[in-house]
Amino acid sequence: MSNASADIPAPYAATLHIRDHCLCLHAQRAARTLSRRFDEAFRALGITSGQFSLLNGLNRPEPPTIGAVASLLAMDRSTVTANLKPLERMGAVVLGVDPKDRRSRRPALTDAGRALLAAATPIWIREHGAVEAGLAGGGDALRAGLRQVA
Repeated sequence: MSNASADIPAPYAATLHIRDHCLCLHAQRAARTLSRRFDEAFRALGITSGQFSLLNGLNRPEPPTIGAVASLLAMDRSTVTANLKPLERMGAVVLGVDPKDRRSRRPALTDAGRALLAAATPIWIREHGAVEAGLAGGGDALRAGLRQVA
């Protein structure tokens, strides 16, 4: 027995409506565009926009748990762990043993990682300022709306 609604093709008008109104589609397109822009800006430093976010997530007085970083970045723990590997190989991050649970690891910035983050931050400030300047009303309304969704 087939699902009757699956047998009916969606009208093209519905496709156009979704193209023009779908918040998920527009958020994905904006995220990809911003990622490409920041990836290009950070290219000279050998990092991506995602790695910049991860370095920022590790920039704390005490090394965070992987779970805390995953929560901040809205990622799962295994994705955070996989994304730490290239930063480890470049010497920007080290994984230490969690003193409260010796089975767990806590990622921390190395001196090289802090220097990399310090070099990347002015690039982020410049690019972020340019993006925000192009938004009607600045970025506050967009940030508020995105926080509500998240």
